[in-house]
Parts: sequence; C-alpha cells; structure tokens
Amino acid sequence: MIAFQQQILNLIKCFRRQWPLFSNSERTTVCGADCMLMVLQLSMAEVNKQHHGDFTVSLSDVLETWKYLLHDKLGLSYENMKEPENYADLKKTYHAFLARSNMLDLIDVFQKCYGLGLVSEDESIAPVQLLEFISGIMNVQENNGSVLSTPSTPVKRQGQENVKVTILAKKCVCSYLSLLVNSKDDLALAHILNVPDRGLDREAFTNLKHASQKRKMSIFLMATSFIRTVELGGRGCASSSFDPLKAHVKGLSNFVNFIDKLQEIVGEVLNPRIAGGRILSTVKMHLIKGRSNGDPFCQAVEEVVQDLDLKIKNIIDSQHDVLTASTTGVSPARPKLHSVNHDTVYCGRDTVKVLLVLLDEEAVNPPTQNKAELLYDDESLNLLGVTPVLTLFRSPAQSNGSSPKPLRQRIQKSMDEKKIKLKQSSIKSQFACTYKNELNETKGQHFLSSNQIPTCIHPAPKQLLKAGYLTVLGTISENVHPTRSYTETGKLSCQPRNKDSKNEQMDLNNDKVICDKESEPSLQKNAKKPKTSKNPQKELDSKVGGKRQHSKTSSKNKLIAGQGKLTHFFRL
Repeated sequence: MIAFQQQILNLIKCFRRQWPLFSNSERTTVCGADCMLMVLQLSMAEVNKQHHGDFTVSLSDVLETWKYLLHDKLGLSYENMKEPENYADLKKTYHAFLARSNMLDLIDVFQKCYGLGLVSEDESIAPVQLLEFISGIMNVQENNGSVLSTPSTPVKRQGQENVKVTILAKKCVCSYLSLLVNSKDDLALAHILNVPDRGLDREAFTNLKHASQKRKMSIFLMATSFIRTVELGGRGCASSSFDPLKAHVKGLSNFVNFIDKLQEIVGEVLNPRIAGGRILSTVKMHLIKGRSNGDPFCQAVEEVVQDLDLKIKNIIDSQHDVLTASTTGVSPARPKLHSVNHDTVYCGRDTVKVLLVLLDEEAVNPPTQNKAELLYDDESLNLLGVTPVLTLFRSPAQSNGSSPKPLRQRIQKSMDEKKIKLKQSSIKSQFACTYKNELNETKGQHFLSSNQIPTCIHPAPKQLLKAGYLTVLGTISENVHPTRSYTETGKLSCQPRNKDSKNEQMDLNNDKVICDKESEPSLQKNAKKPKTSKNPQKELDSKVGGKRQHSKTSSKNKLIAGQGKLTHFFRL
C-alpha cells in the first residue's frame, strides 16, 4: 500500500512540474478518494433536485453510481453493471463542480500524465490497481478482515470515537490550508465556515451559495467581496439594505479576516518552515478557542497540528536535498529588492508550494472504509457542532413531495383557495337574519287562521294590500311583522330613526307611505290607496280564503323571517 501510494504521489509530482499542461492555475488542488465520493454525492443530489425536486440521495445509489463512475472514467469494462439514472447529467455536474472549485481528481491526473507521456515504464500504474486503491479494495485486502473479526468492546468503541474526532480535526485543519492555497475550493469552505462557531448556519451558507451562483464566482470570493463592500462603505460601495447577507455580517467578517491573517503570514514570513509552523499554530489556536483542555476535539487538533508540522519539515528537507544535488554551486537568482511586494512574490510562493505538497500527500491517503460514516454520520458531527456537507448544500426550504404536482392540480388548488377566501370575506349587515339563506327557519311557520286574526277598527289592514305593494311596504318600513295591526305600523312609521336623519317619514294613517328623499320619490306616485269597506272582518276572511285557493299568489305575500323581531325592537 505504501509503495503504491508513493507511485500515485509521483504522478502528482509530474503534474506539479507540468501544471500549465493540466490547468490554468498553479494552485489547483488534487481531490482524493474521499473527496471524490463527497463531490459525487453532492452532484447526485443536485441532479435529483433538477429532475425530482428534492436535494437528497440514498447511500445505496451513491455507492452504485460510484462504482459505475470509476469503471467509466478508467475505461474498464462495465457491461454487467446497469447505467444509473440520468448518468450523463450526473457526470457533467461532477466535472463542473471540480472545474468550478479548481480541483482535479486522481483519475484525471492519472489520465493526463499518461496521455502526455510524463510517466516512465518503471513507474507505470495499471487502471485496475488505481480502481482498487480508490474504491478501498486494496486496503481491505491488506487488513485481511481483521477489523471485522474483532469483537466490539467499550474500550474499542471509545477508540473508534477518538478516531472519528481525529479525522474530523484533520479535515478541518487541511480545509483551512486548502482554502488558503485555493480560494475556489467550495468543499473546503463548507467544512470550516462555522468551525469554530461563528453563527453561520445553513441559512448563511445558502445565502452565500445563491449569491455566488448569481455572480458566477466561488463562495469564498463572494464572502470576501461582500465584506470588502461593507467595510469600504459610501453610497457607491454600500451593499443593498435588502441583501440577505446583511444578517451575517459579523460571522462573515470574522471568517474573512481570519483567512486574511493567514495570507499575511504567507506573504510576510521569509522562511517557508517558519511560515508553515506559524500558520498551523494560528489555525490550532483558532479551532480550540473557547474549548476546555480536556475536550477530545482539542486533543485531536493538537495531535494533527504536530503531525502536519513534522510533515512540513520533512518536505522542506527533501526539497533542500534535491535542490542541493541538482545545483552546480551557484545560488538561484533572488528577486530584486525594489520589486513590488517581493516577499509575497518569492517567499510566499515557496510557502504555497510546500502547502500544496502537504495537501497532495493527504490526497493519496487510503479512503475511508465506512462510507456511511463519511457521508451520513450526522450524529457525530452534530455533537461536535459541525453541520454535514450534504445538509449545508441543501437549501432550508424544501418541498414535501418527491416531485412537483401537475400544473392542472396546482391551478385547481389555487382556484379553490380563492373561492374559500371570497366566501370568508363576505360581510353581512346587521340585518343578516333577513337574508334568503335563513328562510329555512320559517318552513314550519304558517299564517294565522281567520278566527285568530285580531279585528282592526282602522281601514285597509296590511294583509289587504296587493302583493307588489306589500313588498314595497315591507322593505321600506324595515320588515313589519304580518300579525301587527295597521295602527301599530302607522305609529312605528311615524317615529324618526335619528334626529339628524335626512329621511322623511309619513304616517300610514294619512294614507301615505314611508319615503326617502333621494332614492324613493317615485313610490308616492305609484302607491295606490287601498279600498275600504264597512265590514272589514268579512273582507279579511274572504282574503284569507283566497290565499288558500291560490298558493302561488300567497307565496308572494308571505313575509320573510326577522320582521317580527325588528317590529318588536322598534316598539321598545
């Protein structure tokens, strides 16, 4: 395994020597096996969101697609494997993410080195060997299943938890170094944006991601641009008050200023060995800030920093030995003293090269055996205050269904909601009891018989009026009860509604109807005086009998509910 890792590392060294043939930037970072798998997971989730509406993916689908992708990129046979759904879009999204983050995976480095003929025959690597290394088969064969055969004990479980914490601490430190070298690495930024806690949760990351996609730049460059705009101030430079990033100014400013502090160390310290040690020390103090000394994360960070510092020393020593063996005793030309920012031009570049070699060595480490813990171990990360990467890249607002509903159903639902709102918004007046929807309350009510109707000494009782005029009187006189006598209605009509009212009311005893000045002047002309009789009781009986014979005419004379209540109200 170690010998094969060295062979892969030699491939990466060939890439570093001939980097203009591979990419447009000298600071392009190499994506290891675990990083490749995480990028594939995010790419599959993005494709699922485009086709099904949900930014999620199952572990089984990721592993199946992972196996198919490795065979496809290495040019190996995959006839017995089924092509994953939307594989063309998935592969395109995967390579677009790497290109956007200024990264190359191990297979890309392998293919380009062999395509350009930069590898000798002695250091040649077979595609099958690279497949076994990236997929973890080679590591499993060397372990020979010893981990699976060992029984689980409390001591072993505690050791496994410590290993998880150490892996997380190493990932955080290396992510800071990777972002320092490659500012376009969005995956590294996702690991450390809120480590330690800066108050930058999922909402902050989502706002940053959307703003970066709109501006077509990396997430870190978007955060830096926003903070610089806020710090400069002024009318022309001030950010919009509706910018969602306004709520995260404090946390973003803390993060950007810390990266600026690391960049100052890279540019100001002449010796790469000292610069590397100071950078690691600064990152360590930043990560353990606010934690107790007995915290497992603090202990893991200290161990990781010591190990990386030793590796930096070995890298510089090996480069010095190679440089001494290849030179002829003449020192290399140093930049002139009058050159602008000569420290960054010369010393800063050497420090960046050392950090790139350090990250390359981490990229050739064996992959994690437990893929579920790598991709979906939310509980362990949440205990340490770290949000999983898949959760960060998923927007907070998500749809409940697996796919959006058809357009026809959505339109029908919106129309139904509008109808409900219209029904709820209709406001009835204070005389709502007189509306037609309440006529069912009077189904059991009937007119009184002739012997129950009280005799009236006044002429022209209300029941004797024609149906057309009865409706007018009922409407104008505020729905008078049918059993009241004409005298009572006349008295009620003479009472004014309000002292300042502009309506003029007349007494029915004087054979006039109630009239409004503005709206009902024509009723006086059309109103006819009812004929009187010497024997009103007989006339009443004959009218009541006529009603029973003509049901259609009587239905018109029937008064609606509520008139009795209003009459009783006006009597009081």
